[in-house]
Amino acid sequence: NEAIYEWVEYYNKRRYHESLNNLTPEDVYLGRGEEIQKQRQIIKEWTLNERCENYYRQKLQNNQIQTNNL
Repeated sequence: NEAIYEWVEYYNKRRYHESLNNLTPEDVYLGRGEEIQKQRQIIKEWTLNERCENYYRQKLQNNQIQTNNL
């Protein structure tokens, strides 16, 4: 019984389900899905902006190094 209880807890509270937009059944049942999706979108946008800034920062540094070596 304990093993079944632990598996059900894991399945409903900690395991993300692709069919539920990578939410847990508990998140969906309690209506937290929309807020979680909003937070994920904010994190995604922030991460993409950081990656873009890092890319251009690195590109600028490489151009400065090349210019200094001329």
